[in-house]
Amino acid sequence: MKVAVAGCCHGALDKMYETLELLQRRHNVRPDLLLCCGDFQAVRNEADLRCMAVPAKYRHMQTFYRYYSGEKKAPVLTVFIGGNHEASNHLQELPYGGWVAPNIYYLGYAGVVRFRGVRIGGISGIFKSHDYRKGHFECPPYNQQTIRSAYHVRNIEVFKLKQLKRPIDIFMSHDWPRSIYHYGNKKQLLKMKSFFRQEVESNTLGSPAASELLQHLKPTYWFSAHLHVKFAAFMQHETNSKEELPKATKFLALDKCLPHRDFLQIIDVEHDPNAGDSLEYDAEWIAVLKATNSLVNVTQSTWNMPEKNGLHAKWDYSVTEEAIKEVLEELNHDLKIPCNFTLTAACYDPSKPQKNMEPVHTINPQTTEFCAQFGLTDINDRIQQAKEESSARGECEEEEEEDMDSTGSAEEPSEYNTDNSGLSSFNPDEIMLDEEGGDEDLSTCSVDPSPDHPPEFSTSFSDIRIMPDSMAVSSDDAMDSNNEELEKSGGSKEVEEKSSTERSLKRIGGDENGNSGVKKIKRRNQAIYAAEDEDKTD
Repeated sequence: MKVAVAGCCHGALDKMYETLELLQRRHNVRPDLLLCCGDFQAVRNEADLRCMAVPAKYRHMQTFYRYYSGEKKAPVLTVFIGGNHEASNHLQELPYGGWVAPNIYYLGYAGVVRFRGVRIGGISGIFKSHDYRKGHFECPPYNQQTIRSAYHVRNIEVFKLKQLKRPIDIFMSHDWPRSIYHYGNKKQLLKMKSFFRQEVESNTLGSPAASELLQHLKPTYWFSAHLHVKFAAFMQHETNSKEELPKATKFLALDKCLPHRDFLQIIDVEHDPNAGDSLEYDAEWIAVLKATNSLVNVTQSTWNMPEKNGLHAKWDYSVTEEAIKEVLEELNHDLKIPCNFTLTAACYDPSKPQKNMEPVHTINPQTTEFCAQFGLTDINDRIQQAKEESSARGECEEEEEEDMDSTGSAEEPSEYNTDNSGLSSFNPDEIMLDEEGGDEDLSTCSVDPSPDHPPEFSTSFSDIRIMPDSMAVSSDDAMDSNNEELEKSGGSKEVEEKSSTERSLKRIGGDENGNSGVKKIKRRNQAIYAAEDEDKTD
């Protein structure tokens, strides 16, 4: 079975599908499945644009809305995970996964599915330690913190995935597993992206959570994106016992979807020739979701997953063959995922733009049906309940405070306070540029849905690579650290014109007193954003 893998899509669905069609015309190669490793940008309307954590100049409607409305249909089954530039309000509707458009399936916060017998897993978002141990508490309309924390990986998703025992064929993450660069041509990587050097040498580049999953799951393939550079690695895993067969993972990071970029990869994957062509649930994953349902948390309080440390009565939530059999019996051995896509928001109409459309918290019927079928907690329904309880508690306390004012007594602040606007959450990968006006009000930020006819891409077969049977990795891993300068990007001229020194970049957030914070970002992020500007002008 031929599987196409794409990096950051950034809403350019037409470009991806046109490239696949070109591949078929020129080389008679037709992929059976397309995987996308995040930053998919399933933007349906102007309200969705407001929920994307990007500078205003990157808020463009792109072409997903045409697939959402039914004007177009994906020519190949597409499965994707979320990244850090998404319409978070849309993806939040489907925490356990679901269809965002006909033939386009989102894996959820974390998920495992099957296609033609191939087991495919993934985890959405990027890792940030300050949010890792929180629950999924965010909901639209987001504030300046939650618009970012909404896409941060949580420990509960990693914990669920670590309960899996059966082999995984393909796994996707948006950010790279930490340390994976030590298993590939590190010298070549630093030659292409010299601003990675400090993080590579300090072993801080990438996600420790993804690294933990890589070592536990040991999938045959692992695909990532996020850093906008292509990189291959081969990791031989250690065996836990003499009886265990050696396992290895072929890792590949993909570039972003832009013209003249090597953003698409085709691989041949062994599959079950007797399996159907439908996307299917994975019985073990469903059983794990049922086993861990009691751990669902929708608060922003930090907490640890159960461990074998004497503090928890139960720490092993892996499932038995009997539990898996029960799932199969519940489904009458029919694992086919129903094609139950439903429109849950108005679709963008180029002839009637609505720049003031506001996002709302929506309960998706697909999630309602899924939770009812398997006896799971609907996370969004739980969040709605928490909001209502918080609102009721707040009203009661206000009345109590008014009554106590006459006696001079003071009421303690409500433990259900939901105003997070004063909290700061600095994320080096999530920045606002100076030219965007610094800290902007997310409720009034401009959106630009104008590219109804995005720039024509000169599609060429150079955008596609066929992966060989084995990913060759150079053994030359030496690094030359003698005075290598920061890689110059197309945006550097603009920097020099503005200031003789490196201009600072503002991030959304503030200190504990509510004052706007100004901090410099990591060199690699500055260079990545500058490179994006260069790509936009190509």
